[in-house]
Amino acid sequence: MKGWKISPIRILQELHIHIPPGVPGICAYFGFYEVYNPKPGEMVYVSAASGAIGQLVGQFAKLMGCYVVGSAGSEEKVYFPDGIDIYFENVGGKMLDAVLVNMRLRGRIAVCGMVSQYNLDQREGVKNLMCLIQKRIRMEGFVVYDYYDEYYSKFLQTLLRYVKEGKITYVRHCSRP
Repeated sequence: MKGWKISPIRILQELHIHIPPGVPGICAYFGFYEVYNPKPGEMVYVSAASGAIGQLVGQFAKLMGCYVVGSAGSEEKVYFPDGIDIYFENVGGKMLDAVLVNMRLRGRIAVCGMVSQYNLDQREGVKNLMCLIQKRIRMEGFVVYDYYDEYYSKFLQTLLRYVKEGKITYVRHCSRP
């Protein structure tokens, strides 16, 4: 079919239909291991932790030896006296604002989604961006295919080993229209 273009995401979806977490697993893996560069003992906060990506980020962080806190609700849950080293951003808006003031010096934020903003007519602004400068925080957005060519085989080896060893569990919810 000459002239047809297929999106990289669609190709990934087709290729990974039988890998337990599919494309969300790839996103969680790349975001956690490649964007964050985590170290054992670091404080990791995951928003939308019960979602397709968040549930895996939390498990990867625990397996790495990090202290993990996840939320599946409001910004009131975002208070850490000792601060956050790593934040996996799935929500945006008020949640991101609340997390920024709780980040530690030289913290890292990987942004793969902002679910609170998708259906708004006017997107919310973020007020605490000065924290990026004051705390020297690195915040990076990414999409799955940014890392696909270089890290896909590493992802497969790691994920399949964890699944086989029973170290990763995954809840998939499918609904049909």
